[in-house]
Amino acid sequence: EILHAPFPVLDHGFVRVIDYMGDDSAIVQAARVSYGRGTKATRDDAGLINYLMRHRHTTPFEMCEIKFHVKLPIFVARQWIRHRTANVNEYSARYSVLDKEYYLPAPEHLAAQATDNRQGRGAVLSGERAARVLDLLRQDAERCHADYEAMLADDIGLARELARMNLTLATYTQWYWKIDLHNLLHFLSLRADAHAQYEIRVYAEAMLGIVQRWVPLAHAAFVEYRLGAATFSARPCA
Repeated sequence: EILHAPFPVLDHGFVRVIDYMGDDSAIVQAARVSYGRGTKATRDDAGLINYLMRHRHTTPFEMCEIKFHVKLPIFVARQWIRHRTANVNEYSARYSVLDKEYYLPAPEHLAAQATDNRQGRGAVLSGERAARVLDLLRQDAERCHADYEAMLADDIGLARELARMNLTLATYTQWYWKIDLHNLLHFLSLRADAHAQYEIRVYAEAMLGIVQRWVPLAHAAFVEYRLGAATFSARPCA
């Protein structure tokens, strides 16, 4: 019932499901392939899926696939693409002109560099500092897009594949992203984590809600044994 329905993310982004294959029963059937059919009771299915998740039997989860249409800022896409276990087809700025849409953080998400984490945020900026940052981001994005359009105009006529280099990383792009459930859950374990960057975490949280509607038993097992679990070393700390 949610196919093609956009779930808004950030200021101009969204996630929506284009297509999917399989469900909780497909996971169970794959695990019990020698029996030729899945178990009969939902309770038994849940127990088996919990076992598979807890003991990291991953291949049954690969029997389910899902295809997302995602609209996201380019800097988020460059971080996202590091997960090389999906099939991706991105909107091409060589063939088409990008819309004038760019990401501006809400004030509460403007933070200084963390002093104890090279890739994280520290205290939230406030007052004139926050206003200055927003002004700079807005002015740069507006100017870059105006220059982009000027270079594409007839009096200059620069090739689209060259003009696009002027756009900021806050500019929105779009792609189709198809992945199996096992690799999707690995993506979500990293990107829905509280330590993930906010701008990609909100996409992961939207997708996690979709997974809950798609494969509720697998979602519950994932939250229990992966997302909310702790891992300990074999030897005690000194």
